[in-house]
Amino acid sequence: QWQLVESGGGLVQTGGSLRLSCSASGFSLNYFSVGWFRQAPGKERDVVATISWSGGSTYYADSVKGRFTISRDNAKNTVYLQMNSLKPEDTAVYYCAVRLYYSGNYYYSPENFGSWGQGTQVTVSS
Repeated sequence: QWQLVESGGGLVQTGGSLRLSCSASGFSLNYFSVGWFRQAPGKERDVVATISWSGGSTYYADSVKGRFTISRDNAKNTVYLQMNSLKPEDTAVYYCAVRLYYSGNYYYSPENFGSWGQGTQVTVSS
């Protein structure tokens, strides 16, 4: 069974920083593109950032571009999301997942990803 585990969430104040980690249990992340997504209560799950299997290509949602950085360390089987200049609007449960499909009209749709972790809560106080 493939399982991803997110960690590193917590409560921070506006302008603070946090680094999230996504670790694989039972399989290697080395062959997968990995995405970070977030979901607030009552809202759709949206992409935050993705990184290719090699780490050579990244994507960021406009709302986080310039503030967040996604990276990976395949030797540690872990993908990171460095979040700086956090805003209250960043408050959400953050999930990671691996890319399984390329179908659909939107390349970065959550529907193209799977093996979702349980998420880690990020709360930014205002």
